[in-house]
Parts: sequence; structure tokens; C-alpha cells
Amino acid sequence: MSLTIYFLRHGQTQYSRENKFCGSGLDPELTPDGQAMAQAFSETYRGTAWQTIYTSSLRRTIATAAPLCDALGMTSHVCADLNEIGYGQWEGLTKEEVDASYHDDYISWQADPAWHAPTGGELAVEIARRAGRVLEEIEREHADGNVLVVSHKATIRIILCSLLGIDVGRFRYRLACPVGSLSVVEFSPAGPLLQSLADRSHLSEALRSLPGT
Repeated sequence: MSLTIYFLRHGQTQYSRENKFCGSGLDPELTPDGQAMAQAFSETYRGTAWQTIYTSSLRRTIATAAPLCDALGMTSHVCADLNEIGYGQWEGLTKEEVDASYHDDYISWQADPAWHAPTGGELAVEIARRAGRVLEEIEREHADGNVLVVSHKATIRIILCSLLGIDVGRFRYRLACPVGSLSVVEFSPAGPLLQSLADRSHLSEALRSLPGT
């Protein structure tokens, strides 16, 4: 048997619905639709034999994990190293607003977010380092079985790039990660194997078709 990590992006928030930057500097609640996404995940995956559940320290991931934790009588491990990338002065803004106010930084970030941070924010390589510490902890403590990690759009994509040997600077252009989506990686002696990417089959068609990112 091998270790399998399920990476779940949190449910919808007002910022994901409006396609605005929402990183570690903002801590919104889930919308009612976001709560429905969390409940749908719980109903589909409550029968999975979970070893443990990790979340970031932000409310939107804790709330996404809550229905499953409640159903199973489990407590999640809250870990700030799984928090979303810090968007600095871009927090709460649209892409158009960022481009207008921080044009040069925005262009540089688009070209290579690994080594160009949002204005006052974090580099993608910094996210890879801190999230990598969590993965190392999981691998030390769980040689096999299923582990759920509830995190964020950029953070999950950066983790997946790191695991799969994809340039971290390409995280925005190589991997999808819509709200409520699940990506699964199996760890074997041959290395990490991506079993599924951005799966949302646990969501209803109505939830899958909502606007936003």
C-alpha cells in the first residue's frame, strides 16, 4: 500500500466568485454555494479511509473540511504553511485594477511568479518551500493510506508543480484548480504519480457551472 494525498481546494468565496485576488492577507468565509461544495465533498468522500486531514489556517479551508471532520468525528491539523500565497497590495483587487495600479510588477509576475512577487507579496518559490515542509511531515508520519490536504488555488498548483517536476514559475499556466476541485497524487517508490487533476465530479452540475475562478 502507498501514501495517497488528496489536494482539495476550498469552496467558493465572494472573492473567487468575483475573480479577485484573495491570498493570505484576506480571510473570507465561504459563500452559501461554497458551503454546499464542502457538504458535497463530505457526502462523496466520507466513506474513504482517511488517516488524517490537514487545512491551512484560513477560515475558507477550515470551513471546507468541517463537514467531513464532523461526519467522521475527526479534527483537522491546521497548518499556516498551507496558506495561500500572499498577494500583498493586490489583495481584493481585480486583474484589471492590479494592471492599472501596479503595471510593471504585474507584467513581471505574469512572466515568472517564481522569482517576481506581487507588490508586497510572496514569491512562488517561497510557497513551494513552506508547503514542502508540510509534505515532508506527512510522508514521515504516514507511510501509507489516504491524507486530505485542504488548501488554496495557487498553493495547490505550486505543490503539484514541485511534485511533478514542472517549473514552479509556470504554475499559473500548466494546471487547473477551480473552487471545490480535487487533485490526487499517489506516492510510490518510483515517485509522485498524478492520479487525477481538478476533479469536480462530487459537485452538482449547478455548482460546477457557477461563475468565478
